[in-house]
Amino acid sequence: MSILVATDQKAQDRIWEHFQNEGAESFQQSAGRLRFLANRISRGSRVLDVGVGAGVFESLAIERGLDIHCLDPSERSIRALQKRHGLGEQAQVGYSQDMPFANDTFDYVVMSEVLEHLSDQVVTDTVAEVQRVLVPGGRMLGTVPSRESLDEQQVICPCCGDRFHRWGHLQSFSPDRIRDMFSRGFVVEHVQERPFESFPHLNWKGKTFAAVRLLLSRLGVRSRQDRIWFVARKSGDLN
Repeated sequence: MSILVATDQKAQDRIWEHFQNEGAESFQQSAGRLRFLANRISRGSRVLDVGVGAGVFESLAIERGLDIHCLDPSERSIRALQKRHGLGEQAQVGYSQDMPFANDTFDYVVMSEVLEHLSDQVVTDTVAEVQRVLVPGGRMLGTVPSRESLDEQQVICPCCGDRFHRWGHLQSFSPDRIRDMFSRGFVVEHVQERPFESFPHLNWKGKTFAAVRLLLSRLGVRSRQDRIWFVARKSGDLN
């Protein structure tokens, strides 16, 4: 039996082509997390969202008055955003490790639930690209799953027998790893573990559990639903 880790770009693209289009309802629970990030960005800022999902962040950004740009490998997702919001060339097809934008373009880069899908080298190249496209003093905001056990999320294909992570995750992050990742060219301003809840999409039972998770988080009790959210400010060249 082989193990499919989906490190090649085509495999990752197939996973997200499905979730962002046929499986777009899987992003319903992201609204609380993405609104949290959008509310931490100054109105009128030029923002790049990398990895658009179902376009939830784009809608929130426009609602908040941000100058939103976006980048995603899925041409279907980008074309849908261009049509929905009239973004034109502000929405581009491409990859985080090779961004089709000029140096010193954005006040903020947002990557929420993206870095865990990238290989080690692509993570390194992506951080360098984020540093390149940010203006001096610009900030990267992001979230990743906290201390995820990748083995626990392995599933098996009933047709070919390959095993793979159900969401295509390749990385597991801790707060210390986030700090190390941005140790060159950035000043890490904030790193915190906490859950994010989207109460409007939950039934009464779900709302109860979500409230308990938030309370326990404030008391320092960690859960599998925790995310690490972070802010890193561009301080200089990576070289």
